[in-house]
Amino acid sequence: MQSGPEPTLPEEGPSEAELEQAEVEVEAEVIEGDAVTSEEAAVPAEVEAEAEAEVEVEAEPDYKDQWIRSVAELDNVRKRARRDAAQAEQRGVARLARELLPALDNLDRAIKAAEAHPESANPELIGGIQLVQQELIAAFSRAGIVRDTALGEPFNPHQHEAVAQQPAEGQAAGTVIEVYEHGYLIGDEVLRAAKVVVAA
Repeated sequence: MQSGPEPTLPEEGPSEAELEQAEVEVEAEVIEGDAVTSEEAAVPAEVEAEAEAEVEVEAEPDYKDQWIRSVAELDNVRKRARRDAAQAEQRGVARLARELLPALDNLDRAIKAAEAHPESANPELIGGIQLVQQELIAAFSRAGIVRDTALGEPFNPHQHEAVAQQPAEGQAAGTVIEVYEHGYLIGDEVLRAAKVVVAA
């Protein structure tokens, strides 16, 4: 009986020296790979740091411009406050004047009635009424309130209220020929329109 071929024995494994050499090479490759990865990661980090620095430089506020704007805004606030205070004061004066105008109108009527009947008028009483009238008008003037001199002036619809219209010799049409009730102005505003008669 013929025997078959003899079985082949497995080759011997790598020696310890070969294993150590392989481990050294593997570690070297790992270290080299890590170093490359670190270098690659370091580049974006540097770029990001530079970008952040540029953003910080661009975002730095202009303190001088802000200071100039703040000073200008404060000046505007002061001007607006002074203007509002002046307007409030003028409104208060106008309100008080409107309350006193009827009393001044009554003084005017009393003087006209006394002049229409001089025989029955008391000169001392009329003098006292005229003095009160003049003092009240002077107080109005000091507060910036003046009486509208409408008589003989052209009719102004912004300052006058026509209560009648009649022909008048020697007067142009539209001229104020009689004042029923005096008008008053405060600055450029009409405190009360004058009631007048206009020539036809």
